[in-house]
Amino acid sequence: MGWTRGGVLGRGSSATVSTATSTTGEVFAVKSAVLSQSETLQREQQFLSILSSPYVVSYKGCEITKEDNELMYNLLMQYMPEGTIVDAIGRRDRVRLNEVEISRYTRQIVRGLEYLHSNGIVHCDIKGENLLVGKGGVIKIADLGCAKWVGEDVAVRGTPMFMAPEVARGEEQGFAADIWAVGCVVIEMATGGSPWTNVDDPVSVLYKIAYSGESPEIPDGFSHRANDFIRKCLIQDPKERWGATELLKHPFLRRFNRQTQQIIGEDFSRGSPTSILDQDVWSSMEESASVGIDPYQPSCSSNSLRQRIKQLAGNPDEEQRNCEEEINWMMIRSNRNIGELED
Repeated sequence: MGWTRGGVLGRGSSATVSTATSTTGEVFAVKSAVLSQSETLQREQQFLSILSSPYVVSYKGCEITKEDNELMYNLLMQYMPEGTIVDAIGRRDRVRLNEVEISRYTRQIVRGLEYLHSNGIVHCDIKGENLLVGKGGVIKIADLGCAKWVGEDVAVRGTPMFMAPEVARGEEQGFAADIWAVGCVVIEMATGGSPWTNVDDPVSVLYKIAYSGESPEIPDGFSHRANDFIRKCLIQDPKERWGATELLKHPFLRRFNRQTQQIIGEDFSRGSPTSILDQDVWSSMEESASVGIDPYQPSCSSNSLRQRIKQLAGNPDEEQRNCEEEINWMMIRSNRNIGELED
């Protein structure tokens, strides 16, 4: 497909996101990295290229180009000008979304996860910044740079404030971890802020998530069914936590089923079984390889447990890497004039 690169929307140390226009006039987003440093981007492409769902951002293709005497790997994706859920909250000066909106958004998020899980994919980084808002309140899951196949033996990945306890402990990162993150996102939508409040020390909050047995506090003002839905997402034991298909039958989501289906149109999702830590602490984890945690290595003492938490947290002062390709994706989805974003 012939296309022309447009204005830069975001930069990171290894990837750049730009708008692009095809020869037919279609505008889309291009996420680019130097070919020799594009392993994460190529992994994201592998997932997006096999997916087709109204609840997941659309894949347009990939190309290798030569620019300024350097080979570049380009991932072409759907451009969502309405922004992320975080943007939607920000446009209201961080005023909470109402329960009707939260329910409608959450149902679409869970439908997207049901689809991913039915294909054996764990997203690993569900949060407001990775959920795109389209016209009419359509929600699409994006940013699969941290995604993995269920059961795949890879290092823990994701964003700290949305991480499930079992993930923070380095035990497992499966479908249930995405569901915990859904509960955190509902709280994020309701409060306009982090699901965990009064966070000062990243290491301490990770240790708290992993070993305190506590869950994020459910905000006041929710109905009984909304409270119950969040609790079903935030069950400590991942084996007891509700799955995506099960959650879609919960009264909090069923009440808006018809309205959401009319907005989305054809439903491509399939049945499935049905899980990470954020922005007030880190915008993303360091590259999973640099975390250096073996999720299957047993721990022996409280000192070693805390050391492993420190390893997972990384050094907040070091350069952030990996899952978000070091790009501020909020810029990609903003309503600002593209020309204003150019360097």
